[in-house]
Amino acid sequence: MIVVNRFDHLVLTVADTEATCDFYSRVLGMEVVRFEGRTALKFGRQKINLHQQGHEIAPHALKPTPGSADLCLIVDTTLDEVEQSLRASKVSIEVGPIERTGATGKIRSIYVRDPDGNLIELSQYV
Repeated sequence: MIVVNRFDHLVLTVADTEATCDFYSRVLGMEVVRFEGRTALKFGRQKINLHQQGHEIAPHALKPTPGSADLCLIVDTTLDEVEQSLRASKVSIEVGPIERTGATGKIRSIYVRDPDGNLIELSQYV
């Protein structure tokens, strides 16, 4: 049997790589890294590789589409501070804070959208 340990990276197909990098670095504090002609967003021990729509790197998803993702990111920052930071960055909050269930228990979440319309859930365990 295969035993999965954790995510290493995931891939987002994006309409505008630079707009995506700006949002994730400026608003969420991720590090933009460039390697082998590619771009990724690094945080903790994970990264999000970016594929420019129409220039996806093979192999790729069957139907790579900007705005089709729904991601939950666990934050170290309090949700009050997250909310203040989002408002200061002029990022609209869709929903939250609201209680949800994460992978290992109850979480409180705030939902926003990135430049492609992907739903980004910013959460803390309670």
